[in-house]
Amino acid sequence: MKISFYGAAREVTGSCTLIEAAGKRFLIDCGMQQGQDEKDRQALPLDEGSIDHVLLTHAHIDHSGRLPLLVKKGFRGSIYTIEATLDLLSIMLRDSAKIQEYDTKRENRKRRRAGKKLIEPLYEMRHAEMTLERIKPCSYNQVIRISEGIEVRFIDAGHILGSASIEVFLKEDGISKKIVFSGDIGNQDQPIVRDPQCILSSDYVVMEATYGDREHRKDIDFTKQLAGIIDETLSRGGNVVIPSFAIGRTQGLLYLIREMKEKGLVSVPDFPVYVDSPMASEATRLYDDDLHIYGDSQTRDIVANGMNPLAFPNLEFTDSTKGSIALNYDPVPKVIISSSGMCEGGRVKHHLKHNLWKEEASVIFVGFQAIGTLGRTILEGAEKVDIHGEEINVAAAIHNFTGLSAHADKEGLINWVKCFQEKPDKIFVIHAEDSVSEVFLETLAEEGYNAVAPMYRQSFDLANGTLIPGL
Repeated sequence: MKISFYGAAREVTGSCTLIEAAGKRFLIDCGMQQGQDEKDRQALPLDEGSIDHVLLTHAHIDHSGRLPLLVKKGFRGSIYTIEATLDLLSIMLRDSAKIQEYDTKRENRKRRRAGKKLIEPLYEMRHAEMTLERIKPCSYNQVIRISEGIEVRFIDAGHILGSASIEVFLKEDGISKKIVFSGDIGNQDQPIVRDPQCILSSDYVVMEATYGDREHRKDIDFTKQLAGIIDETLSRGGNVVIPSFAIGRTQGLLYLIREMKEKGLVSVPDFPVYVDSPMASEATRLYDDDLHIYGDSQTRDIVANGMNPLAFPNLEFTDSTKGSIALNYDPVPKVIISSSGMCEGGRVKHHLKHNLWKEEASVIFVGFQAIGTLGRTILEGAEKVDIHGEEINVAAAIHNFTGLSAHADKEGLINWVKCFQEKPDKIFVIHAEDSVSEVFLETLAEEGYNAVAPMYRQSFDLANGTLIPGL
């Protein structure tokens, strides 16, 4: 029995972990690397054709984005995930493939002019379609036997719709071991989704620690504070730009904005809100369809009363490019929610280009910004940034709302670990920057846990929990 770490090892993105047991090789997640984490144009350092299965925790691209590359390189096994995740992947992976194809065409035009060798896209639309065909949808709390000696169970992780922690039960040569993969552990009391569910036992735990060095503010009414920023910005004639992940965060924002309008927390409750992301538009429609199944009790009650918790007057979805461009020439103050969440691509860069230099505007960050991303650069106080080759002055008010994060903070992570009735033999800490990993390891040690933050491509023997030398 062996575990190897091929992504999100002392970094935040690119989740990809390999298990070798009972004669099989399978991955938990196969995500895209983002920001400073990017390596070798996302190449996978393993034999893709030898992988038998993939277990997928949720749809976010840093957990799922290299699945079509895996298929392109020869993977022909099954992908197991929650049914709601399959619905979201049908949007995410097609969109990712479209971006890969577009970016490659643009780069190759430059290369032709320069007489350089042409490149091929990381993957194409056909690979995304082939990936979707390989998915076997599962239900929460259902024990699934994927092969002799390997069973799995998905537990609600409370991160986004369909997100899961995964229990993996292994038997090999008379040895039985259980491993729990946390996936992304949700923040407590988020709108829409349920809180993370407890798991009571495991020999090993592989857990994320994105916010393992800090606490989210809990003494703030975020709906009221968000309403205050929106009210103040619109009253001075500025736009509010919110870079937001298309899946999960955008829907949570719509829930809060509906709430603030209903409670009269803004002086002009009919202010316009634009969701400027075709992917977010599609995802919101899927959320609408699934809230009665996967939503928390409060959300299900709203749906049962015939209301849509993600809808309100003066909400518009701008799917067309023409409509997106028009937003920046419309003088009416407005809220623009647009992706990508880390400002690395998508339409939000255009909205930042048109608003960052305006003192009357505001930019609100509502999610983690990885090192090396435009979002992180702005948050760290840059006075000027480069957007599409143009130097843009940063004069807008910048706000960071970590309390709206869909990730648990340090306290939430420790509370999740404390669900285990007996301490696991070892905890592997992943999905955190190097410095954050060290802080969280110290916190775990203070609580009496045996923990390690593996390096990229490190392997461990699961029979005894020891490091296997060499990379």
